[in-house]
Amino acid sequence: MTSTPTTTATAPAADFTDITRSDATLRRFLHGLPGVDQVGAEARAAGLGTRSIKTTAKAFAIDLAIRMVDLTTLEGADTHGKVRALAAKAMHPDPADPSCPMTAAVCVYPDMVATAKEVLGDSGVHVAAVATAFPSGRAALDIKLADTRDAVEAGADEIDMVIDRGAFLSGRYKDVYDEIVAVREACGAAHLKVIFETGELQTYDNVRRASWLAMMAGGHFIKTSTGKVQPAATLPVTLVMLEAVRDFREATGQMVGVKPAGGIRSTKDAIKYLVMVNEIAGQDWLDPDWFRFGASTLLNDLLMQRTKMTTGRYSGPDYFTLD
Repeated sequence: MTSTPTTTATAPAADFTDITRSDATLRRFLHGLPGVDQVGAEARAAGLGTRSIKTTAKAFAIDLAIRMVDLTTLEGADTHGKVRALAAKAMHPDPADPSCPMTAAVCVYPDMVATAKEVLGDSGVHVAAVATAFPSGRAALDIKLADTRDAVEAGADEIDMVIDRGAFLSGRYKDVYDEIVAVREACGAAHLKVIFETGELQTYDNVRRASWLAMMAGGHFIKTSTGKVQPAATLPVTLVMLEAVRDFREATGQMVGVKPAGGIRSTKDAIKYLVMVNEIAGQDWLDPDWFRFGASTLLNDLLMQRTKMTTGRYSGPDYFTLD
């Protein structure tokens, strides 16, 4: 691997018909993308992670990060009461401070979509649903499509699907592509986020290839992880994905969002990601429409830091509701 992590990939126009017609054509294109310099990518991610920002910029970054949170509960023990409480918190993260922004979305299992939608109404907070046999993706396509349609019919604004990592790693790129296309169609007007489970993809080159495959198939967002496999989101992996969406836009004129998920717990972590977004993809991605955090515990730390900046006092972790 000889290229630096900032190499711009060369791609054709937005019509990918010739590229996506078979495993052979997809392999030729995906394996022809510039290789990722692992050492360079990790060094640049580490360097960007050391950037400091001034107080006014930090206040802006905290509010922006809150607006980018997909507030998530994806546990087998989830209840309708827990989802209602989470949805209420998404709309009013700090009930004592009406100036605190809402989160971007609440992310739940498909059977909890109607409950979340009932609480959120037309507040502007979206309902995201994990589908397609989350988190493993091990199910027949018709089951995955039914899962998706059920979530959309229940009111989901966004669908977070998981790719078939076994198919991807064995080089069955056409199967993965076709499945994303089919799920995208089943989404109707709902936006589609494509989860790679980067902790299972083994190499940064595979992350870059999966990114291009998902974008060519019509994904609105590319997402690192389910949060169920370690490692989940990391700065170097997200850097590779940000390069991919930047290069895809340069090649096609189309923007695709990025969502790191899993393991992002602190305000310091969130700001590192925002610095990276600005430096790698550009300011256009500093918007909840184009960048999200998949998180369950991050919001409380953002709220504690926000309270410290506005009042001069730290609020303890018990001040805000546990998610």
